[in-house]
Amino acid sequence: MVAMKRRWSGAVAAVVLLMAGVAVAEEWETVATEPYVVKVRARPGSKVKDIWAEGEMKASAAQAQAALEDAESYRLWMPYVKESRVVKPTEDGGRLTYTRLDLPVVSSRDYISHVVTESKVAPDGTGAYVQRWKAEPDAFPARRDVVRLRTNEGSWKVESKGEGKSWVVYKFTVDPAGSIPGFLASVGQKDAVLDTLRAVEKRAKSLTVTPPAK
Repeated sequence: MVAMKRRWSGAVAAVVLLMAGVAVAEEWETVATEPYVVKVRARPGSKVKDIWAEGEMKASAAQAQAALEDAESYRLWMPYVKESRVVKPTEDGGRLTYTRLDLPVVSSRDYISHVVTESKVAPDGTGAYVQRWKAEPDAFPARRDVVRLRTNEGSWKVESKGEGKSWVVYKFTVDPAGSIPGFLASVGQKDAVLDTLRAVEKRAKSLTVTPPAK
């Protein structure tokens, strides 16, 4: 049961944190400091919150890039993700993706994202990987048994910090759509975003990235 509570995907993290209450102030509030710093900032008058997390990941930038670029595999390792697929490429070189989450207690959620990779790690492992996404909820009809997330945007930035290490900055903004029980909010307040980063790190470390031939 404890392990189950600790398994949250990026979208789940947002859903849980957003229902923890809407603050009046717009300043960033630090909700975790180890192993990553996590900050939350409320948008007054709404359920929406901005989330910012950053810190050192024990995986190379190239490995993290390989994990995050493979949207088709999210359902295999990203917590609570039951469906994940690339729907089609977009004219700007990005892709339209579909993700469905099966959550405990509450209804399933899904979201359609326009994902763009703005930069990639260099062949020698240096540089930065940058991915951005924004919801396109009306790209195709919603399913009757699933709640569609209409506000969902964010970014990943992963920079090389030497062999086997990288610095990760993870930002996102999501409206959870519908109601989330208070006990889920209290569970996710400290752990949700951190568990997302742990999941990415674990997946990244399991991947072998072959360096280019000299």
